[in-house]
Amino acid sequence: MNAPVIALLLTALVAANLPFLLERIFFVIAPRDSHKALGWRALELLVLYFLVGGVGFLLQRKIGPVQHQNWEFYAVTACLFLVMAYPGFVYRYLWRR
Repeated sequence: MNAPVIALLLTALVAANLPFLLERIFFVIAPRDSHKALGWRALELLVLYFLVGGVGFLLQRKIGPVQHQNWEFYAVTACLFLVMAYPGFVYRYLWRR
């Protein structure tokens, strides 16, 4: 049971940093300017949060019955996803100038 959890955490880590590492909007559309705005990166981060959450939901459903979650769970996981995105943010806006 540890392997799916580790795989999900690694997937979340990679997904959280992708908006800051790639310059295309949703990995397909080239921006009009030479770089992507922070708003696009935040929107991509939100979409990727829900995609990783969906993968986690599917993994949980495969293992056993799905546990009902309250809003606190989603608040904590959203904050954890933002913490995982911090290395990409630092690389994009603070380190690489």
